[in-house]
Amino acid sequence: MYKEVPLSEYEHEGTGRNGEAFSLSSYKGKVLLIVNSATHCGFNCQYSELEAMYEQYKAKGFEILDFPSSQ
Repeated sequence: MYKEVPLSEYEHEGTGRNGEAFSLSSYKGKVLLIVNSATHCGFNCQYSELEAMYEQYKAKGFEILDFPSSQ
């Protein structure tokens, strides 16, 4: 289901893999898929499908933000 993110949502921040904070506002105007992945449980086979989806649509402004759950 497609949901348009209100501008107020762009005020949220995340932490990149380098440990530095980033603002969702840097992704304004792009199509985002935000996922919460269980990276340490062995069920991370979804990465190949996510990578294929990203490669297919990145030229159209598609980005994937992955927030690992560490479970």
